[in-house]
Amino acid sequence: MLASILASGLAVGAVYALIGITYNTMYLTSRVMSFTAGQLGMLGGVFGSLFVLRLGLPVLPGLLATLLACALVGVVTEVVAVRPVLKSLDQHLYVLSTLAVALLIQHATALEWSTEPQPFPRLLGLGAGIWDEKYWLPVAACIATIIGLEYLYRRTLVGRAFVAIAEDNFAARALGLPERNLRIASYALAGAVGALAGFAGGQLLLAFFANGPLLNFYGFIPVALGGLGNNRGAVIGGFLLGLFQQAANFMVGGIFSSVAVFTLFIIVLLIRPQGMFGAPAARRV
Repeated sequence: MLASILASGLAVGAVYALIGITYNTMYLTSRVMSFTAGQLGMLGGVFGSLFVLRLGLPVLPGLLATLLACALVGVVTEVVAVRPVLKSLDQHLYVLSTLAVALLIQHATALEWSTEPQPFPRLLGLGAGIWDEKYWLPVAACIATIIGLEYLYRRTLVGRAFVAIAEDNFAARALGLPERNLRIASYALAGAVGALAGFAGGQLLLAFFANGPLLNFYGFIPVALGGLGNNRGAVIGGFLLGLFQQAANFMVGGIFSSVAVFTLFIIVLLIRPQGMFGAPAARRV
């Protein structure tokens, strides 16, 4: 039973961590918390089932098609819901604009796909029991993503431009960095990361339109716990959340496990409002 809790907790936590990274990636260049992150994870499962199961594509081409489709959704989100808000004096309108796009995606998926959970194919056919691929694929995807992003941000010119925009977008613009193009690229990258979360975790979550709001909430908790913009903190927070949630499911079950997650979340934020790994906000006066 302990092994089952560990396996399922790490797998679900990896999905939550990837959604948290999706939040951070969009926030990096726009300072906007886009509430379409969970919908991108949901679309990863839906597109994966569509391309691999219904259309019969091999796994790798199906994965690439899923990543491209969700990257396009990320770009559309930036153009429709984020860019107009950044031009407005009241930039907090992004809460409404991104929520509107998220609801549009969810209802369009329900109409065009299905309102019932649809099966997701086995991808590699490897493992059994607690070593089944549905448990270790999300973990492997999460590890590969964080390593890839660390390399991107630290070793490439594009990644350093992302970091420059994140630290001071006014100075970055003054140096001639193409802020708009970098923001579009970051939203495309976030779409791909969200798609990978849904694709790798599809065997656990299935292809279900209602996964979007669930992933939106549980994917935001690792961001809050790990510190906004901190991908490594989001990964640690995601794994801790997954393990705690699965242990609570085993011990109390049902809705009480969600109450336990809410309680832990509130306690952590009361103790450390900036998150476990976030730095306190400082303002020069």
